Amino acid sequence: MTKPSFYAQLDPRNKYILLCCFFVFAVNGLYGMILGSLLPLISNAYNLNNTISGGLISAHQVGNLIAGFIAGVLPLYLGRKKAVIFMCCFVVMGFLIMILTGNPVLLILGFLFTGLSRGSISNFNNTMVNEISNSSSAALNVLHSIFAVGALLAPFLVIFSTKLTGDFGWKLSAIVIIILAIISMILFSRMDMDASSRIKQKTDKSYVFIQDRRFLIGAGILFFYLCAEATINGWMVKYFIDSGIMSIQYAQILASLLWVVILAGRLTTAFIGDRISKKITLTVLSVGTVMFYLLLLSTRNTTTITLAIMGLGFSMAGIYPTTVSTLGSIIKTYPMSMGVLLMISGIGAIIMPIITGALADGFGVLAGMSAIIVATLMMLIFVGLYVFDKSTPAKLPLETTL
Repeated sequence: MTKPSFYAQLDPRNKYILLCCFFVFAVNGLYGMILGSLLPLISNAYNLNNTISGGLISAHQVGNLIAGFIAGVLPLYLGRKKAVIFMCCFVVMGFLIMILTGNPVLLILGFLFTGLSRGSISNFNNTMVNEISNSSSAALNVLHSIFAVGALLAPFLVIFSTKLTGDFGWKLSAIVIIILAIISMILFSRMDMDASSRIKQKTDKSYVFIQDRRFLIGAGILFFYLCAEATINGWMVKYFIDSGIMSIQYAQILASLLWVVILAGRLTTAFIGDRISKKITLTVLSVGTVMFYLLLLSTRNTTTITLAIMGLGFSMAGIYPTTVSTLGSIIKTYPMSMGVLLMISGIGAIIMPIITGALADGFGVLAGMSAIIVATLMMLIFVGLYVFDKSTPAKLPLETTL
């Protein structure tokens, strides 16, 4: 099997960093997506009401948002390696809190900690892979494909642990996550990376990139993309069940199918990513997202819905990593930019599910899900702005160090 071109061109030092980022991002996907599977079990174990349970997920998203700022600033003072190891500790603390106590305040803190780690690691991995691969769209799509693998494994870990140990199963799942997080920190510690002082000297710590038209367009694409992605993942099963379209079992199967197709889509985009223009790729994917989502809402036929889910997942799969790759030069030049980018897009992931819920309560679940159409259309508009943008690329430093 031929190795991807971006990998074959790397020296041993950078190959280790790349493979380490891939492994850790799989772990990131595993614990990022396992919270939804663990939440009902944690709620039952500690007799939590729906308000507290919903607050736990919100706390995770808030932590993920805050991490966008922390992950941009902390490496400038601790160095990248020390900063990411430090932030990785929070996932260990978060899951330990879940295992040891049912106190709602402490549980909210624990979920917040998991969000801090998830966002920080996402910032680090996206930045490192972008730099090492020279902004390769293929490399970033492989990275996000591996995240999808971790996300796919999450429910199976909970199912296996629960069958193995019964009511203790969810705690066993949490212990597995803690072990994997510790392994991640060990792998990070073995990275051969430059000192923080060299990073400070050769990069720009300002926020001037916020004035860059291309950065604002990319941030707009990701904001509305995550509006759609977070809400579809969070509300899809409930929509199918509340609308009486299908059984709980079939709805869960479709939720799993969505991630399978996302994985396939990211691997496909990784294969073609450096062969086809990013403008063409983003245009095709964003148009496909709008069309297949409209098809999804326009029918109650389960066969058509299944096909729409497959098309939607395949279309959405490559949008995030491809958009990040279009901002490669800015991310290299300004270390704060990746954190700000994650913060802006993270806001979309927080507010859109709330808007959808409010509309569902007032006008029905179909009205709530229809609001996502607006998000996908706005994303398409920003993709159009990118396609027709004629801005001059940012100038890079003479030497960029890792």
